[in-house]
Amino acid sequence: MKKNILLSILSGLLLWIAWPPTSYTTILLFVGLVPMLVAIENIIKSTAAKKGKKIFNITFLGFFIWNTLCIYWVYNALKMIGPIVAAPITLIPYALGPLLMSTACWLYYRMRLASSRPISLVALVCFWIGYEYLHQSWDLNFPWMTLGNGFAVSHQWIQWYEYTGVYGGTIWIWTVNILAFLIYIGLREAQTSKLRIKLFTALALVLILPLGLSLYRYYNYQEQTNPSNVVVVQPNIDPYEKSGSIPVYTQIQTLTQLSDSLGQRNTEFFIWPETAIPQYIDEEHMLTDNNYLQVKRFLNKYKNGNVITGGETYRTYANRVNATASPMPGGGFWDHYSSAINIENSSKLQFYHKSRLVPGAESLPFGSTFSFLKPVFEHLGGATGNYTMQDKPGVFYSQSGIGAVPVICYESIWGNWVASAVKDGAQFIAIITNDGWWENTSGKDQHLDYAKLRAIETRRWVCRSANTGISAFINQRGDVVKRSEWWVKTALKQDINLSSDITFYVEHGDYLPKAGTILALMGIVFVIIKLRRK
Repeated sequence: MKKNILLSILSGLLLWIAWPPTSYTTILLFVGLVPMLVAIENIIKSTAAKKGKKIFNITFLGFFIWNTLCIYWVYNALKMIGPIVAAPITLIPYALGPLLMSTACWLYYRMRLASSRPISLVALVCFWIGYEYLHQSWDLNFPWMTLGNGFAVSHQWIQWYEYTGVYGGTIWIWTVNILAFLIYIGLREAQTSKLRIKLFTALALVLILPLGLSLYRYYNYQEQTNPSNVVVVQPNIDPYEKSGSIPVYTQIQTLTQLSDSLGQRNTEFFIWPETAIPQYIDEEHMLTDNNYLQVKRFLNKYKNGNVITGGETYRTYANRVNATASPMPGGGFWDHYSSAINIENSSKLQFYHKSRLVPGAESLPFGSTFSFLKPVFEHLGGATGNYTMQDKPGVFYSQSGIGAVPVICYESIWGNWVASAVKDGAQFIAIITNDGWWENTSGKDQHLDYAKLRAIETRRWVCRSANTGISAFINQRGDVVKRSEWWVKTALKQDINLSSDITFYVEHGDYLPKAGTILALMGIVFVIIKLRRK
């Protein structure tokens, strides 16, 4: 038992070392799961009782170590809502993901009771893919630790994400680990030399072919020239002071001055970070709002200029017209949004409402089921479950017809969400975020690295504005062309290439996890039927 515990811990540590933002250790992803598979095999082959429970507990330990070491910074992002509320919410990313991972391993064990090891290992990959797809789709979503994200620092290896998305990376990692496991386990089993040669050959091919094809694509990829001048701004305003000691007028003045420092006559987009305008704005009366008018005065000198900015917006109602509306002091109701706003040299305004919300901090998970808790959160001042979201991605269009997909913070880890907006006409990706809540941790670096995956999947430039850093420009191959430092006041300028081409992944979306989930469900039904017959 002690040996299996050590093997599980070893897997957790290997996966942590391999995970972004650590450079030059990505290759450990190809062996990080082998000790875990060996531990599972040891339990299956043992004479111990309650093997399923032991497998679940052993694997949970390793996965919990991996997850917690990689996303320790999550508490910093949530403590703003209060330590009492933040502590249990933090357990969602720390423990819920590992629980689902261990469930996939437990299902693998149940499949082993009903079928052969090779079929069960294929089923394990499907169970895992099913967990990952669930964890990006349900109300407790947190797809940060999707295995395919692990290649974010070695983006040259996965240029084929334009066909598969990150789930192709998950399948690649599992396939290599399983083949390595079978070769290792064969050393203590009566494995024939013929089978061993086949396994080594398969391992070499599965490693070399995807890597070779990706490197070929990377070094031969050519962007079509279609330039647009873009400025991203990093005002470096302490997130704890944005709504307090620094006047809104002063914050906007900082943004306009930084924009002017690099803006030129043909600049088409100035991109400001999430909640760059920190004061509540009534969407129906924004044209007369002083903050809006201040931005408009800045834009006067840029004929084709647009400002994409984050802001807190709302709509008011006399009655509670929908389930998301909350009561306002003094009467009436409102919907409150974390928004991206496109402002141009006309009276036209475009709004996008953040739609991938942080569970607990920005949305009440399973709100329809637990709607009875809404008055509790309202009593707490709307500390959680507060934002209203829209049901599909948005695209902002400039006066010259350029399409930009606004992506607000947490949304940037959803490949299919961003791809849907690209399919609707977006020619580049504008990520606006405020990573200052996480402080100077690896969270900000991981968030930047994941943006490279969106560039590859869609073959679009990413223009990233982060309040305190890291702001960046990322080209269509996933290269960070320019980046800022952390916690500095600055702006970046770049001529990006717009694209209207549609990749296979943009066209077909998350077809891999959908297929994997269907196979996983079929596998579960198969296990139930087989075991009942026994």
